[in-house]
Amino acid sequence: MNAVIYIHGKGGSAAECEHYKSLFPDCEVIGLDYQTFTPWETGKEIHIAVEELKSKYENVILIANSIGAFFSMNAGIDDMIQKAYFISPIVDMEKLITNMMQWANVTEQELESEGVIHTDFGEDLSWEYLSYVRSYLITWHAPTQILYGSNDLLTSLETISDFANKHQATLTVMEGGEHWFHTEDQMLFLDRWIKKLI
Repeated sequence: MNAVIYIHGKGGSAAECEHYKSLFPDCEVIGLDYQTFTPWETGKEIHIAVEELKSKYENVILIANSIGAFFSMNAGIDDMIQKAYFISPIVDMEKLITNMMQWANVTEQELESEGVIHTDFGEDLSWEYLSYVRSYLITWHAPTQILYGSNDLLTSLETISDFANKHQATLTVMEGGEHWFHTEDQMLFLDRWIKKLI
């Protein structure tokens, strides 16, 4: 028997894994309720969870949403999973952070000096986080399918295409799709995408 591990995005929850149970009826589908929110800490949580699943199941399949995909790529698990499904993945965190710094009108000098700066749009900017992202080179070799919405405001098509090309991932674009797949049409597209690939 195979296992599917679901890694949610920001503001999501492990309970979202319930949606995928009907899509993988022959697998044990588990959502990880991670407790930390930095790539170096959450990566460790994901690594431990996948290692445990790998000891019990023949294959482990990863479904990761948004920042959950970024955390997963920081977990050193690509040699332990059979394949990955990334939904609206954050694939260039440095670019996203520097974009947010521009939106908040924060300079690198200010961020380094303050350490953490709160923004009006609800995101905390962290110098430690940015420094980690710049120093940690992501290596990802697992066979990966990516679902991306053309109206994703966090990641450009150019950025996601570049990542897909560099990592031999297959990219599917939903025209009119958003970063958060949640409408009836978007979820129908997502379900069809997975069914076609299983």
